[in-house]
Amino acid sequence: MRVFTIAAGKVLETQALPDKQPEAGFVWLSCTQSEFEVRLIDIQSRLQDLTGTQLVDLHVSDLLNKQLPSHYDYTSQYDILVFRRLATRTSQTSASESATRPPSAKRRGGPPVLRRIDTSPVGFAVFDQVLLTVHPADCSVRDAYATKLLNASSTESRASGVKLPASPADLMLRVVNVMVDGYLELRREMTRQMDHWQSELLEPGTRFNNWNSVLDARLSLHQLDEICEDQRSAVQEWIDSIETWPEGASLALQRERELLKVRSRDVLEHIERVVHHVRRMEHSAETAVQLHFSAQSHRTNDIMRTLTALTAVFLPLNLITGFFGMNFEFMPIIHTHNGFWWTVALMLLLVVTILAVFWRKRYLARTGR
Repeated sequence: MRVFTIAAGKVLETQALPDKQPEAGFVWLSCTQSEFEVRLIDIQSRLQDLTGTQLVDLHVSDLLNKQLPSHYDYTSQYDILVFRRLATRTSQTSASESATRPPSAKRRGGPPVLRRIDTSPVGFAVFDQVLLTVHPADCSVRDAYATKLLNASSTESRASGVKLPASPADLMLRVVNVMVDGYLELRREMTRQMDHWQSELLEPGTRFNNWNSVLDARLSLHQLDEICEDQRSAVQEWIDSIETWPEGASLALQRERELLKVRSRDVLEHIERVVHHVRRMEHSAETAVQLHFSAQSHRTNDIMRTLTALTAVFLPLNLITGFFGMNFEFMPIIHTHNGFWWTVALMLLLVVTILAVFWRKRYLARTGR
C-alpha cells in the first residue's frame, strides 16, 4: 500500500495509514485488490477517522470484483468510479491468469497486438479530502503516475509551472486520463496490423488463409468497443453528477469546480477518440474482407471470360470437323486433291476473324490490377 499526502504544493509518501486529516490538502490511499481485501477492516477504520464514514458493503464488493465493467455510483458522502484500464500481458501476468482462468475459458485470439491486450478494473472512492484507489497487482499506471506526482512536487517542477492536483476528484481524473492515453497509444500498432492485412487480402497473387485471425480481431475490436462505451457512460454520469454539486461559497471553489468539468470533458473526449478509432478499425477490417472477395470475384470473371472466348473460337472449328466427319459417301470437296488444305485455310480464317472481333470488342483485353 502506498499513502500520499498532498498539501501546500508538496507530496509526502508514507507507508502507514494517517490517523487524522491534514490541515490543508488531501490524502491518496492506493492499494492493490489483495491488499484491500486483507486490510479491509483497517482501511474502513481509517476512513471512518478521516472522513467520518465508511464504504458501503456493495461498493466494497465492486472494488474487489475483477470482472466488473466501468461504471459510476455515489452516496451522499463519496463517489465511486470503476474504470477498466488497459493492461499489457507479460509472462508473469500470463502465468497468474492461466492459473486462475477457468478450464472452459478460451484464450484470446487475433493478431499479436490484440492478444497482448487485457483490461482490468481500477476502483476510485472519492471523498472530500481522501482518494482511495484499488488497483490490480500489476498496475503500472499507478506507479508511473506516483513517480510523476513525486517529481512534480520538486522545486524545479514547481518553477516550470507543473501543478499538483487540487482535490481528490482532480487526482482521479488525471489518473483516468493516463489510462485512456494508454488506449490511444495502441492506434499506431493496430493500424499497422490492419494495413498489413489489407495489403495481403488485396494481393492477387497470394491465397489468404488467415481468416480465423481476422475473425478473432473483429471480436476483440468489438469487445474493446464495448469496454470504451462503458467507460464513456461512466465518465458521462460523473460529469452529470458534478452539475448537481452545490455552488462554491468562494471564487476559488467555483473555479475548482469549473476546472473539474473541463478536465472531465477532456477525459470524455479522449474516450470518444478511442471509440472512433476502434470503430474505424472494425470498418477497415470489414472493408478489406469485402474488397478481397470483390477482387476474387473479378479475377474469376476474367478467367471465365477467357474460357468463354476460347470456347467461342473453337466452336466453329468443331462444327467443320463434325460436318466432314459424317459417314456419307458423296460430300463436297472430300475427294478432291486440295480439299484438306482448303478446309484448313477456312478454319484458320475463321479463327483469325473471331479473334479480331473479340479483340476489337475488348473481350480478350486484360484488366488492370
